[in-house]
Amino acid sequence: MMRSTAALSAAAVLAAFAALAGPARSAARIELDQGWQFRIDPDRIGEASGWTRSVPAGTRSVNVPHTWNIGEFHDYLGAAWYFRRFEKPPMTPGTHLELHFGATFYAARVWLNGAELGAHEGGFTAYSFDVSRQLRGTNILAVRIDNRPGAATIPGFGARGTPDAWYDWWAYGGIVRDVWLSASGPAWIRRQSIRSDVSAARAVIRDHVYLQSDAAHPASRVRVTAYGPDNQRAAGATLPAALTAGPSDSVVSLEVQDPKLWSVDRPNVYRMEVELLDGGGKVLDSHSDTFGLRTVEIRDRHLLLNGERVRLTGLARHEDSPWEGLAETAGTMRRDFDDMKTLHATLTRPVHYPQNPFILDYADRHGILLIPEIPVWQFDEAQLSNPQVLKLAKRQMQEMIEQAGNHPSIFAWSVANESATATAGGIAYFRAMRDWIRELDPGRFVSYADDNLPKLDRAEQSAANDADFLMMNQYFGTWHGPASALVPALDRVNQLFPNKMVIISEFGYPGFFAKSPAEADPERIKTLQAQMPVLAARDWIAGAILWCYQDYKSRRNLWPGQTEGYVEHGVVDEARQRKPSYGVWREMNAPARIDARWIGDAATTGFSAGVTPNAEQNLPYYPLRGYHLAWSLLDEKGRAVASGTRQFDELNRTEEVTGSLPAAAAGHALQLKMELLSPTGLIAAERTLDWPASAP
Repeated sequence: MMRSTAALSAAAVLAAFAALAGPARSAARIELDQGWQFRIDPDRIGEASGWTRSVPAGTRSVNVPHTWNIGEFHDYLGAAWYFRRFEKPPMTPGTHLELHFGATFYAARVWLNGAELGAHEGGFTAYSFDVSRQLRGTNILAVRIDNRPGAATIPGFGARGTPDAWYDWWAYGGIVRDVWLSASGPAWIRRQSIRSDVSAARAVIRDHVYLQSDAAHPASRVRVTAYGPDNQRAAGATLPAALTAGPSDSVVSLEVQDPKLWSVDRPNVYRMEVELLDGGGKVLDSHSDTFGLRTVEIRDRHLLLNGERVRLTGLARHEDSPWEGLAETAGTMRRDFDDMKTLHATLTRPVHYPQNPFILDYADRHGILLIPEIPVWQFDEAQLSNPQVLKLAKRQMQEMIEQAGNHPSIFAWSVANESATATAGGIAYFRAMRDWIRELDPGRFVSYADDNLPKLDRAEQSAANDADFLMMNQYFGTWHGPASALVPALDRVNQLFPNKMVIISEFGYPGFFAKSPAEADPERIKTLQAQMPVLAARDWIAGAILWCYQDYKSRRNLWPGQTEGYVEHGVVDEARQRKPSYGVWREMNAPARIDARWIGDAATTGFSAGVTPNAEQNLPYYPLRGYHLAWSLLDEKGRAVASGTRQFDELNRTEEVTGSLPAAAAGHALQLKMELLSPTGLIAAERTLDWPASAP
């Protein structure tokens, strides 16, 4: 989901505001990521010392996104300040100006020229302030951020009530996502909520457009246009919008014939352009979001995407690296998720907190189903029963849904992880959150991650009984008991919840359980090889998510004697160096396999290969359409002596592919390379065969 207005550099600020003097007044975005000053405030003297009005001595220059927990202040917990000076741009009367923060971790207060604009609690969602009337010739923006956890913060002290127990990732304080100004006319579009009813023949789209105005505009109109994945107009409508001073809304219905459905292999993305027009037809504001058309159902304990059964797999990933921490750039996110797609990721939770918009857009455009979560991590019953916690959880969930709800990759929301949901207070918390989500987003499923399901005596003892499906964290072989206890545990869950679909929301091998670091990844490989077939054999398990992609910074789950470091839990380390388990996971999660052999005895004359898609009894499984096999025959110098392709309109059984050796191959050592490619060009399966070294 992305704002349509162009991102402008600081040098273009004057031009951006000058454009507002023209007859058509659509919003402009002015980036404020550059030119900040930063200082920690360990004694919390900043406000009393006048830092809200002037930049103190002792600051250092930074750009945002930024976290102070890289380098000198890597373990600093407490208050810190960010400052930015900027000149007032030329503004025509009636210009509406907002200051936006993509995310600040954790509790923030914001001042402009000494006047407090407001505060925000929560480290992973965006917020904004109206600054139209506060600007002066020269302006000083001051932001105070505190990253300390507490019993009623989210995330906060966890471990089910253990005093001061840390959550299992780093508290990266700072302005961790972009900062920008948006300028528009006296009426503007706040956001839009796009939902749809979809069939193969048509899609009925309901766009709820939220508006706001400084004054009444009784003759206004809203013009809505949907563009298809080919960027061609798919549908449109215009309707009256009698604006009053303050918030208002309009609901527009559109119909798209023969919709291009969003799926794992065909992640078709539409775009909805909204324009707010005055009585003369001039544009007051415009706004654009991407969305997708698809159906997601749970039927007979199976997950169905566009009416077809799927069983999906993937990896969780923390927004964390030694070079950026939580303040990630697009390059790091793209690199990691490209790598996760190489690992055949089609499903992820993706971690314990709302994701960067870049990641949501990536999942939309690369076919990854998501279950985003708010960071209620290992809360005890007292925390879950605390009205302050519930209020904060509802607000964080609302912010996440309002900001992320148009993404087709999201099919469910999660309200907690490994918390005391098998208590009266935990059940009440889940029901309150479920009911709240159904008010905000009734078309999506609601669940949470539970690590104690096999311990229940009755289903009614747990909030899981009220969830739309179960998410089960299981670490048999480490935290949860011996590896041999996995099968009885799964059988128990099946007995307790015979009508519930299950997704294994976490499994894997935490390295500190091994005798030494060198033995950690081999144990992880054993876990994968032993447990994946067990999960696949249970028809009611619709997906499995490995914890996790990379090692991440934490104060918990470390080697003995460590008080901080990187949790050895990933298939790559914190520097993204691949471990042997990376290749094992990649091979085990391929949606198809290629078996190949040479034809001929004393001398090879060709090759034969069988391409076999996974069946419903496998993890993963999803229909394979539009795939093709590309093969090349290389000599000992790597030169291609022959090549070919084979297209599969629908790959639903073993397909045989053969090829003959050309005369030019005689007398050469040969290597056959075969790749099964998805419609998006990803390698779904591959096979290399050498002659004569690997000949059967």
